[in-house]
Amino acid sequence: MDISTSDAPIACDICGRTLLRGERAEVYLSGGARRSVCELCKSRAVNEGWAREGTVPESEEVSPKSPGRRRSFLDRLRLRRDSGARERATRSPVDEFNESATSPPPTRGQETTEHGLVGGSGFQELRHVRAVPSSVEQKVVSAVELFNSSEHPHTVAGVARSLGMPAVSVRPSDARPSVVNVVVSWELYWYRYEVDLSDDQPSVRVADQGNELDELPPEERQPNAAADKRGALTLHD
Repeated sequence: MDISTSDAPIACDICGRTLLRGERAEVYLSGGARRSVCELCKSRAVNEGWAREGTVPESEEVSPKSPGRRRSFLDRLRLRRDSGARERATRSPVDEFNESATSPPPTRGQETTEHGLVGGSGFQELRHVRAVPSSVEQKVVSAVELFNSSEHPHTVAGVARSLGMPAVSVRPSDARPSVVNVVVSWELYWYRYEVDLSDDQPSVRVADQGNELDELPPEERQPNAAADKRGALTLHD
């Protein structure tokens, strides 16, 4: 379905919800057709095998009913595999030995295990855990910074143009210590974002949304931050 540039309402092809004024719909490709997907349904579109428009090479943006194009893609894979096999075939045992003999040894305090490279202080996964801020204040500040550097302020700013400035609650999750919940709410609508501080590359994602403030727990209806016209968040003093 083509994305209309007029003021006509746009519905998400995943959940069927009509987007609010100011919300942006992403275009995904499925079976050669263009689909509109709302902010909350991006992950579901990927799970369905839909590809975001502009991110898939032209050779892959074809219907499964196009065997000629698909064979061309597989042929390139076979060519790459055969080229690697020919390169290995031309290498002598002496070359293999020389390369292994000149490989630098592991640095002091590091060793290789089945879990990957570790240092004297423990596994890499433990270093990720220790990188999570320890205090509530540090978690909240880090979550606001990550949110503001993501694409989500654009959505907040778009909805605010129709519904006014929102109330914002930024609080660590009780169930998951590495997660901070960011709730942006209006009288008729709300978003809950999850900021995960434990990831190798910390992420911000839409976790839930609704139409009634009564759906939120009391603590998430108590604002401790605000959003500006660009959708960027700032904490209350």
